[in-house]
Amino acid sequence: MTKDVIALTQRMPEPGAVLAGLLSGGPDKLVDTAGEGAVVQLCDEQGRPLVSVEAPLLVQVEGEAERLLGATNAPRVPFWWTEARATTGVPEAERLAGTFAARLASLSGGAVWPPDAGRSVAVVASEGIGVAPSPAAAQPAVDVLTDKVAVVITDRPVVAMTAWLADTFRAAAAAQRGLQIVSPAGTALSPAVRDVLPGWPSRWVVQDAREGYYDGLSGAVLRWQDGMFVTEPGPDATQDDPRTAVAASYREVARTGERQLALTFRAVHPPDDRLVLGGGLETVWRELTGEPPAGWGTAEPANLPWSPGRLTDLAFSRAPEPTWFVVVGSPGRPGLATVKVIRTKAGVEEEVTLAFGYGAGEQLPLDALRRAAEALVVRHRLQSMLVQVRKARRDLLVPPRFEGPGVPVAFALGAEEVRSLPDDRAARTPLAEQPVRLGPKARPAYYYPMPGDPSDLSGWADFERLMRHLKGA
Repeated sequence: MTKDVIALTQRMPEPGAVLAGLLSGGPDKLVDTAGEGAVVQLCDEQGRPLVSVEAPLLVQVEGEAERLLGATNAPRVPFWWTEARATTGVPEAERLAGTFAARLASLSGGAVWPPDAGRSVAVVASEGIGVAPSPAAAQPAVDVLTDKVAVVITDRPVVAMTAWLADTFRAAAAAQRGLQIVSPAGTALSPAVRDVLPGWPSRWVVQDAREGYYDGLSGAVLRWQDGMFVTEPGPDATQDDPRTAVAASYREVARTGERQLALTFRAVHPPDDRLVLGGGLETVWRELTGEPPAGWGTAEPANLPWSPGRLTDLAFSRAPEPTWFVVVGSPGRPGLATVKVIRTKAGVEEEVTLAFGYGAGEQLPLDALRRAAEALVVRHRLQSMLVQVRKARRDLLVPPRFEGPGVPVAFALGAEEVRSLPDDRAARTPLAEQPVRLGPKARPAYYYPMPGDPSDLSGWADFERLMRHLKGA
């Protein structure tokens, strides 16, 4: 198991401050750098990582420390975010990480998360501890590695798509392993992690006092078997009907009246040196909230102020490899999007998953959806868009509890897709409400409104009828 300790500081930690923080836990033989100075790793004589310290990250987006850590004592933006990841199997490692973060915060002005991590500052016994030989600690985020899965055990309040976890996702995929993330009860999952978590055998594993472990997204009771977490058969399971047991904690649902408006859309752009990405996302954000996104990044916390130009530059610098981004809104209107940019034969594709959260007394901007779809069609080469309403948390975090599926509110089909259909199939549908034409008359796209009652799942039947009709089934 590992323990994360984070220093949130007003000033950039200088190399001398980082060095002093590490030296506060022991003699100078503990200190070395790796990864061209980006990571400091401290290991025992067997090469096992004790503490890995990542390069400081400048966070310029308001609310990220509160969203991901619940930290109310974070400095005002901009501030520096420095992570230390300690192996808690060795008590000295966790104390060293806490000592390091506390000293760093003291020298650079700031706070430590969790607040009690740096309260007991003492010199750590260093006998048998030395510098990590590269690349012994190349994957400090992995706690258990088997031939089937990589297991990450975290105790953060929010399992976020940190740089550590993003690296672990890539390493597990490259090794053709699943990724299983284990967290304590009460932890929530960031939508950014949920949206990219692969299927079986990858899963979010929640520790539970009654059941032991269960899947935080499905509720299935789990057990460790043959090198990974697998589902526990239910009491009524048979060979022909292998139904799984569902954890009681997962079924404990409290209705709060909170809702989410969720959109997924895809745009395809012809390759052009003048292309600017992120414009469609900003357009939708402005239409639905009245303001642009607040920030973006390639991991959480989202650390950069919103800039389609800088986002585009990074995506093009990585082409033809795909690029993944996370985009967040201001604290007053919770919003989070993940964007995947892919270079294909058709051009440059943007895949966007976006959600906004609303409290019980807040109105959803359903009347703005058609305007958003029209703007995507006219200016951003929309291919398709699906909009759903779901009963879920306003802060957008995913709890290890049943929340229920979303219900379709609307679907939009881009002009090129409409043009590829025979006759007037896109204009004449079996739905009760007729579609609304978008864009120029010569190249129409269509917007298909649906009832969108989150208490009535029959909306999916309407959506399936529409899909079968458009496909000519």
